[in-house]
Amino acid sequence: MSPRDSAGQAGARPGWVQALAVTLAGVLAMGVVAALGLWAAGATGIPDGAYPKVVAATVVAAVGGGVELSGSAGSLAGAEGGLTVIPLSVTLVGALVFAAGFLRPLRHRAVTGTGELAGWAARIGGLWLLALTGLALAARHTFRLSLGEGLISDLGELFGIEPEVGFTTEVPPTVVFGVLWLAGVLVVALLVARGVPLPGRLSRFREAAGPAAYAMVALLLACAVLGVVIGVVVAVTRGHPVETLAVVLLGLPNLAWPALTVGLGATWDGRVEGPFALPMPNVLDRVMRSGEMSAVDLGTLAEQDGRVWWLLPIAAALLSAAACLMAVRSPAGVPLWRHAVHMAVALLLTVLVICLLGRVSAAFGLSVLGIGDLGGDLSQHLFLRPRWWSALGLAVLWGLVTGFLGGLIARRLPRPDSSHRARDAR
Repeated sequence: MSPRDSAGQAGARPGWVQALAVTLAGVLAMGVVAALGLWAAGATGIPDGAYPKVVAATVVAAVGGGVELSGSAGSLAGAEGGLTVIPLSVTLVGALVFAAGFLRPLRHRAVTGTGELAGWAARIGGLWLLALTGLALAARHTFRLSLGEGLISDLGELFGIEPEVGFTTEVPPTVVFGVLWLAGVLVVALLVARGVPLPGRLSRFREAAGPAAYAMVALLLACAVLGVVIGVVVAVTRGHPVETLAVVLLGLPNLAWPALTVGLGATWDGRVEGPFALPMPNVLDRVMRSGEMSAVDLGTLAEQDGRVWWLLPIAAALLSAAACLMAVRSPAGVPLWRHAVHMAVALLLTVLVICLLGRVSAAFGLSVLGIGDLGGDLSQHLFLRPRWWSALGLAVLWGLVTGFLGGLIARRLPRPDSSHRARDAR
């Protein structure tokens, strides 16, 4: 068989049309999820037709782009604010769509060369860069805020206070972080996909790191699915289906993934002041309003609701299952201590990513004549961040224990590789 015939059987190389389809599918999926989530959250009521621009800003924020808030309130008053939060539901949907589109033309091929692989990724990356730049340029708007009624409204009329809030995006940081996000998604997709043939060195790297990467992706997806199930139960039993839909479509992983770290024993520091109506469970809201800076952990949450203790056995079960999955997909003969080390390193990196992505910071304040903060409905603060070293240390400890146990359990289970070889022999 000639080389040309072999190349023909391997399939045509994916080109610009396929790359455009993948990029459009990813952007459209993220936009639809963001639009539906913002609709459920009531964002369609934002004045001056800002809703489409808020959707664009949400997609930009979902890939780590820089979205800045700005404010003004006339010559006698000042407004200031800031927002740091990643809508991880939008992020997750975009990652899944881009990964599936990237892998689809590469599956079941006889061979995939390094140049072809790099060219395919570069085509998607170039089109994603153009789309992201357009979204960043579109995600900017300014609109007026209502002062409500009472004293604040009277002061506004007396001093001519007309508070305005705007948001804009920094294009260069948005492009940099957005491209890095896509690169990370494509690398992880190659690590977890066994059906895609890779060149020699890349294949060996996937053989070493792929099982752990696959287990961590499965762990994060399992947490998200479990969060959806809990959200549906809450919506059915306690009502508020629209608010629950907003949580699922915008910030479900923002709750589910940090909850996993809390189940491992990690502590987050948080504080809420003002009438923030952000999507969070009531038990978390009560803890974060209990002091100047509140510790969010199993103990403080369980004081408000004893069912929180279930996070501990759930986390243990999920980690054990992930460790067992990693061991089953690993080559036969890997010693137990290596399973433990692989799981510890993988869980350390996963918890690090959760801590980086799960941080929240939001604030808005209005002052008159430069004196203090008006307070009331126009003074709001929200803050949530992890205690890094305890979270990472616990991740290593849990990883070592569950990795060892997962290796023990996997020795009694059939391996996918052995079943494939037996079928091929027949």
